[in-house]
Amino acid sequence: MNAIADKYADQDVGSIFLYTHEAHPGENYPHHTSFEQKLSQAKDLQTVYGVTRTIVADSLDGACHRRFGTMPNMTWIVNKAGTPLYKSDWTDSESVENALIYFLNVEERRRGRHRLAPFRVERLDYREQNREGFDKGLLKSGPKALREFNEAFE
Repeated sequence: MNAIADKYADQDVGSIFLYTHEAHPGENYPHHTSFEQKLSQAKDLQTVYGVTRTIVADSLDGACHRRFGTMPNMTWIVNKAGTPLYKSDWTDSESVENALIYFLNVEERRRGRHRLAPFRVERLDYREQNREGFDKGLLKSGPKALREFNEAFE
């Protein structure tokens, strides 16, 4: 997602990372008990996970997360007028970039005086699963996170 944000920044596309909560808390990154702790863990996203986009921390009670849906890894694309253009219950960079290309093309077509009418679409996308990489990420939170995740699927 960092690469996509960088690639489209010159086309007036902004990107933020909304830090809601630890989806898989562990010894290194436990469940939040204070906003100060949450901010500290959000800052670690930059160094530990290499997030280069602006990070915004949700309130301790997760009000923003509840407002936009409670899935653990959502992506929204919203235009300047605040209209949601894309909503995915899982972040997949290929799907997000596909949508960005489409919506940037819509803007270009409008500038070319094409008369366009919006309509809603629902589709099923597919993403690559990398269990080894996922487990490696869980271990950054601590062995507890990996153990609890695996126990949930036994």
